Amino acid sequence: MAAGYAEILRTRHAARLLVGTLVGRLPNATAAIAIVLFVRAEGGSYSLAGALAAVYGVANAVGQPVLGRLVDLYGQPRVQLPAAVVSALGAAVFSFAGTDRLWLAHASMIVAGLFAPPLEGGLRALWPRILRREDQLHTAYAMDAVAQEVMFTVGPLLVTVCVSLWSAQAALLIVNAVGLFGALSVVVSEPSRTWRSAPREAHWLGALRSPGLLVLLASLLFVGMALGSITVAAVSYADGHGGDAVYGWLMAAIGLGALAGGAVYGARQWSGAPERRLRGLVALLALFYLPLIMMPGPVAMTALTALAGVFLAPCIACAFIIVDRHAPSGTVTEAFSWLVTTFTVGASVGTAAAGPVVEWGGAVWGFAVPGAVAGAALLVLLAGGRVLAAPGGTRKLAGTSENDRNGAVEPGFTAGHQA
Repeated sequence: MAAGYAEILRTRHAARLLVGTLVGRLPNATAAIAIVLFVRAEGGSYSLAGALAAVYGVANAVGQPVLGRLVDLYGQPRVQLPAAVVSALGAAVFSFAGTDRLWLAHASMIVAGLFAPPLEGGLRALWPRILRREDQLHTAYAMDAVAQEVMFTVGPLLVTVCVSLWSAQAALLIVNAVGLFGALSVVVSEPSRTWRSAPREAHWLGALRSPGLLVLLASLLFVGMALGSITVAAVSYADGHGGDAVYGWLMAAIGLGALAGGAVYGARQWSGAPERRLRGLVALLALFYLPLIMMPGPVAMTALTALAGVFLAPCIACAFIIVDRHAPSGTVTEAFSWLVTTFTVGASVGTAAAGPVVEWGGAVWGFAVPGAVAGAALLVLLAGGRVLAAPGGTRKLAGTSENDRNGAVEPGFTAGHQA
């Protein structure tokens, strides 16, 4: 297992791009906790803190595919770096202006979220440029998914350490400064500077004109809902079984399970169409969510949540491959950015939906939500199986800048031209 990941990291530029992207996304990964802690330190209410965090999240969900399309059109450095600078400036204005002027606080959060650079989609567009074999690409996507779990675990800890050592304002400024440095390290690299999107057909829908991509995004919306609903149900469970410490263990167990599952998934070479494999992974995800409704004691419940997280990272890694195969020519960064947006929106919807369910039926019904919505994700994949069927041709890794899913020799030779 270690040998496969080590081979990827030894590839020129790979470690730099992976680490730079993770560091560059630190402001996004820690936005919610950093905003809440800062607003509370300023004397604001939890309602205001939640509202500002939501404003940031909505702006980010809107901005990712828009900036992703601009990256496809104009290249990574010309979009990613200015966006990172503007986003960091928005966060800086918020940290110095505070919450006295609500319009300025909301406006700065809109700017910070809207201009958060689409580094995640940009990295996945770069992997095929620096790797030489198809099996390496699959491993890289799995490593990418695992690294995200690490970032979303370490990031909040970094914020809390900064708050304890200095202040909430300092934490906000530090994570955005570090994020800006990470974005800079990516865009000045040779793969990022020289990457160019494949020729594209002008269309207002961009990546969303792919029916297969729409099916995938609809399914992952439900997967995101499942993850978001667990966080609310876990709070209700922890209230009756030990409080915040138990909640922390449950959330850590989900992350640990995802880390383990993603690591094992990426270490193996998989045969067959990834679309069919994703159906199996989502089915297992739904199946392993179901035992959560038994709600045993804290130790057993922690073990069950770890098992529930095992198939999350493999689902995401497999989805990366499918996005890559179905993105229309010239839209790969936008397509991956839509994946980020869909999952984020799904998690938010799941969190919002689980609240009333828990209030009505308690934690047991709250834990029934992730299994139900994961089952809905599977139904979407089954219903759209024909649309999601693997497209002809595969990505040519060496020396190419983006996927031409028709395996065309001539640039821009697309399915429309084949007719």
